[in-house]
Amino acid sequence: MSAVGTGAIGDAFLRSEAEKRAAFIPYITAGDPDLETSAELLGVLADSGADVIELGVPFSDPIADGIVNQRAANRALASGTTLSGILELVSRTRERVGVPIVLFTYFNPLHARGLELFAEQASSSGVDGVLCVDLPPAEAAADYLPALRSSGVDTVFLLSPTSDRRRILEVEEASTGFVYYVSRAGVTGTRSELPPELLKEVKRLRRKVRLPLAVGFGISSPEQARAVGKVADGVVVGSALVRVVEENAGSSALTGAFGRKALELANAIG
Repeated sequence: MSAVGTGAIGDAFLRSEAEKRAAFIPYITAGDPDLETSAELLGVLADSGADVIELGVPFSDPIADGIVNQRAANRALASGTTLSGILELVSRTRERVGVPIVLFTYFNPLHARGLELFAEQASSSGVDGVLCVDLPPAEAAADYLPALRSSGVDTVFLLSPTSDRRRILEVEEASTGFVYYVSRAGVTGTRSELPPELLKEVKRLRRKVRLPLAVGFGISSPEQARAVGKVADGVVVGSALVRVVEENAGSSALTGAFGRKALELANAIG
């Protein structure tokens, strides 16, 4: 790994590299089914071996999310989850969680807040990085990048199987912390099989990208996580964990079931 990231996210990848494994990066939607449960689940993820946690900001038009995460966003919005509430959640769980937190969001909530104000509030809350999935790197250069960088918040961008050389260069220039590779065209969600060319493509990109390369979208089983972890610097698992939240929401069994799933995935990677 050609890790040159700085800050807590860079340190997390360096630690996983030193342990000769990929970083485990689980995802949950903030506020699903409510913020109090999210606070509990963040602690469970940290205890289960998460190296970095992606925390989704629920949005009414989540074009990058599959049906499982769309339903999670709907539950979170129905419970009254707001961007301010999520930043407060990060702030009050920061010490307990102890691993870097990356907000997975769309541009609209950030634009509505004002980029400079959002960056200041994210930084003061303890957010380590932001992945804004519908903001191209070229359009981020004017306001988004300066605002987040001046606040010390890492900026993560996406590459996909359709990314050309120009896009790879733009993403590498705009990203700090790590680069997120979408395993297949389309939206998030569990898949029965990995794309046949995925592992070869990840190996190719790792020779071109200077930052750690994490792979997500469609990785749901321990076997898939193990396979991707052998070629990537980080493995992102979202829908498989969100589904556990959905199936156990409101039940006393949620924490245990969620923790077992997270630990199963972490052990597969490690």
